[in-house]
Amino acid sequence: MEPLLAALFGFLLGSIPFGLILTRAAGLGDVRQIGSGSIGATNVLRTGNKGLAAATVLLDAAKAVIPVLVARAFWPGSEGIAGVAAVAGHCFTPWLRFKGGKGFASAAGALAALAWPAMLACAAIWGMTLFLSRISSVSSLVAVIAAPVVVWAMGFPQVIPPLIAIAAIVVVQHRANIGRLMRGEEPRVGSSGKP
Repeated sequence: MEPLLAALFGFLLGSIPFGLILTRAAGLGDVRQIGSGSIGATNVLRTGNKGLAAATVLLDAAKAVIPVLVARAFWPGSEGIAGVAAVAGHCFTPWLRFKGGKGFASAAGALAALAWPAMLACAAIWGMTLFLSRISSVSSLVAVIAAPVVVWAMGFPQVIPPLIAIAAIVVVQHRANIGRLMRGEEPRVGSSGKP
């Protein structure tokens, strides 16, 4: 029952669509009607409100951090399941017909709670990749795919399986971005177009 409880709690908390809630509360309408149609921070930024975008990043990360910490306290050994479920809840929220965000901020939150030193290393990888490519989706994909390797190298082998699952979810959510990258159509940071 413990893994099931961890998964249920993680999924329900992860499913809260903070990007949509914040933009509607601020009178900016439905964030799904602009840009990529995602409820994540990158799309919230397209409203022009940097504060809301920052708040979305923090809340989307927190809704993965909290389930992992709760699982560690009440259902030890189920932390990874809670983290994967939180990312899945964000990406496939039942409140929005199982559509949601692309999962990167929640993935970062799960990694921070599972192995925070590895999260710092992955943040550095993300930042360097963004600096070199100037493409948000590339930096997100590289960081999330690198995470299982990073945790292995840093001595956290127990979190490799959940991070592989999280990486798979995030890659699936970026399939449109991958298609644009292959066609050379993915916009760079600061340009107009879909993320």
